[in-house]
Amino acid sequence: MVPEAWRSGLVSTGRVVGVLLLLGALNKASTVIHYEILEEREKGFAVGNVVANLGLDLGSLSARRLRVVSGASRRFFEVNRETGEMFVNDRLDREELCGTLPSCTVTLELVVENPLELFSVEVVIQDINDNNPAFPTQEMKLEISEAVAPGTRFPLESAHDPDVGSNSLQTYELSRNEYFALRVQTREDSTKYAELVLERALDREREPSLQLVLTALDGGTPALSASLPIHITVLDANDNAPVFNQSLYRARVLEDAPSGTRVVQVLATDLDEGPNGEIIYSFGSHNRAGVRELFALDLVTGMLTIKGRLDFEDTKLHEIYIQAKDKGASPEGAHCKVLVEVVDVNDNAPEITVTSVYSPVPEDAPLGTVIALLSVTDLDAGENGLVTCEVPAGLPFSLTSSLKNYFTLKTSADLDRETVPEYNLSITARDAGTPSLSALTIVRVQVSDINDNPPQSSQSSYDVYIEENNLPGAPILNLSVWDPDAPQNARLSFFLLEQGAETGLVGRYFTINRDNGIVSSLVPLDYEDRREFELTAHISDGGTPVLATNISVNIFVTDRNDNAPQVLYPRPGGSSVEMLPRGTSAGHLVSRVVGWDADAGHNAWLSYSLLGAPNQSLFAIGLHTGQISTARPVQDTDSPRQTLTVLIKDNGEPSLSTTATLTVSVTEDSPEARAEFPSGSAPREQNKNLTFYLLLSLILVSVGFVVTVFGVIIFKVYKWKQSRDLYRAPVSSLYRTPGPSLHADAVRGGLMSPHLYHQVYLTTDSRRSDPLLKKPGAASPLASRQNTLRSCDPVFYRQVLGAESAPPGQQAPPNTDWRFSQAQRPGTSGSQNGDDTGTWPNNQFDTEMLQAMILASASEAADGSSTLGGGAGTMGLSARYGPQFTLQHVPDYRQNVYIPGSNATLTNAAGKRDGKAPAGGNGNKKKSGKKEKK
Repeated sequence: MVPEAWRSGLVSTGRVVGVLLLLGALNKASTVIHYEILEEREKGFAVGNVVANLGLDLGSLSARRLRVVSGASRRFFEVNRETGEMFVNDRLDREELCGTLPSCTVTLELVVENPLELFSVEVVIQDINDNNPAFPTQEMKLEISEAVAPGTRFPLESAHDPDVGSNSLQTYELSRNEYFALRVQTREDSTKYAELVLERALDREREPSLQLVLTALDGGTPALSASLPIHITVLDANDNAPVFNQSLYRARVLEDAPSGTRVVQVLATDLDEGPNGEIIYSFGSHNRAGVRELFALDLVTGMLTIKGRLDFEDTKLHEIYIQAKDKGASPEGAHCKVLVEVVDVNDNAPEITVTSVYSPVPEDAPLGTVIALLSVTDLDAGENGLVTCEVPAGLPFSLTSSLKNYFTLKTSADLDRETVPEYNLSITARDAGTPSLSALTIVRVQVSDINDNPPQSSQSSYDVYIEENNLPGAPILNLSVWDPDAPQNARLSFFLLEQGAETGLVGRYFTINRDNGIVSSLVPLDYEDRREFELTAHISDGGTPVLATNISVNIFVTDRNDNAPQVLYPRPGGSSVEMLPRGTSAGHLVSRVVGWDADAGHNAWLSYSLLGAPNQSLFAIGLHTGQISTARPVQDTDSPRQTLTVLIKDNGEPSLSTTATLTVSVTEDSPEARAEFPSGSAPREQNKNLTFYLLLSLILVSVGFVVTVFGVIIFKVYKWKQSRDLYRAPVSSLYRTPGPSLHADAVRGGLMSPHLYHQVYLTTDSRRSDPLLKKPGAASPLASRQNTLRSCDPVFYRQVLGAESAPPGQQAPPNTDWRFSQAQRPGTSGSQNGDDTGTWPNNQFDTEMLQAMILASASEAADGSSTLGGGAGTMGLSARYGPQFTLQHVPDYRQNVYIPGSNATLTNAAGKRDGKAPAGGNGNKKKSGKKEKK
């Protein structure tokens, strides 16, 4: 029985005191606490107060990050940091954790930081009676010969109970009968099995079969049980049973032995002859589950071989039961046991578990700073399970062992984030087996930055040359500065400072982006105003303390040719007249033109040239001096008044220039001659002539406009009269048989509204009859044209839609007959612009006039009297579209009907199918529809 203290999960006071005294005598790093708890405790059940048992400060648990570290995949226990109690975190099933081991202990570690300490905790899981015994089969059948002597034993199926200790299987019971008794035996591993012992000879003639019940009981309170029905069939006599040469066989085999490896050969003999003496070997019924998957038995020879993969870490000793039976009518059986010991080999590599990592590590961390705690496990035994760990040489880290299979990773040299910002440490764990096995894990250690580097630049000063009249706000310099520290410490801030006593340059002329160091000008610079600026760029980082760097920035403004030359003499806007006596010889200095340019350098070099003069041969001007002198003697035939225009041009790129005007009066060297042509008389006369010409142009334009308006009005009246005569034409018979039906479409310009397009079905004699059918039309002329001409003749289709068009469903080659030249296209005098594809004019007015003339000519051609203005074959088109436009360039549309001025335009077949009313029609249109219906 388990004491009540253990059932409640608490440790006795004496045991805890003893453990604490023992721990006090040991080093803190090797402290081990023991607890005991029953399995299947509910989640949250308190195991014990680890803080009190370890002597830790309860108030500092959160800061020291107390946590439970276990190598298992499931976390069965956790610690409450507020109370220090360790409690159950997951279901505890002793049979799942430890199987059939008599003692079940869960080992885990408690880790606290600041400083880093490790404590070991062992929790003993005690068994409770939570499993019933179970038989491997639902029913057992035995065949026993009646010749079997009393005292013969028959092995029975063994029950299995996962519980251990007193809760495991304790005994078997047999139902009451007069032939058999039950004998319970104990194996070497303390497990029990039952044998059926014959106490009275069987008589098949009296009872051919027997029904017994075997009951398995465990030692729990209350006891749990399982029952197995036993069906016994009594056979006729086979009086000799097989006998093994030994009842126990022993063998050793390596755990990595391949399948088919021989383990041991059992041997049994039978004194009977014939089939009763032939023996067949098989596994007995007492074997544990899994034996048949690991081993194979030859039925004839009794050779036991390996079938599956053995595992020393799983089972170190296999107990196998083998039975031998003869082939008699009533087979007799014998049993033996084989003990197979599994020899360990180094087949398990170490496993590394990183339980705690301190990352990132400051680059100024002192030597010996703990980085990580590692635990290493190896499932192998003996030397195969001894493990050592190592890190690569040349790195500033080392490994030390504080406990068995626990290693601490520490710094062994100074760190520098700017040199190596991150380490991926390859930690190798190697066991002592032969051959040695190893495991590798990567521990990532990041080095955090401290602000130990000021901003750096590729140069200590910058000389910037910028052309004047620059665009305000445009960048003029990008400072190349960087900081090797981490992003926060390397976050740079840029400032502009002024050098010397002069102030106001930064805010007035320049600015700098505080984030990227781009220097920009605030205003356009003027070379003529200021040519040089001296500034200082102050760059500071974002670390603590702040580090800064200063860089000199010298900005030089370069000149560009942005100033045109200015005339100093003669004074612009003033009247300057130079007197030149008639008869003056060549080379006489008349005057001098003086210019000035505000630019500098070659942009200010001026050159003079004579741009305009009444007599180019009379005067000459110095290229660089601007002096005007006579090139020849002044003659009597020279005009008495000379107006000279001088071009003053600088040497910039592009060159800028200005002009100066100088008047030279050729005199007879008397005051009367000087006053002969007073200044300003000639311009007045020119102004009078200009006024006359302007009045004349205005009168001509007005007359032309009035003539054009009258012409348009007359033409419109003519069109209206033609359409009225067409409707009033006599009809021979209202119910006459119509001629061949033509589906014609009105071809109009593209400027009319879509609701004005209609279709009409007419006959070839439609001039003297009403339309047969009128329906609303399509949304666009192009769709109407294509739907209308879908069943027309291909030639007619191309004539209407263009030379490159073809009827739907046909692939026709291009027709060049409809391509007009530039002079032959419809338009005013054949001069309308367009491409060479033979399309209709884009102007709606020209299109309507052309269609009206084609219609009139077609009507008269039916009567043989086509006289629509112009000669034969022209249809009156040459009068408007030029003599080149004749009938040979126009398709024959005399069977197409177009009614100018009428709202009832033609529609296509789509309108007939849709049967929709015209959209957006006006009142005149409705009246026209009524007239057609009448």
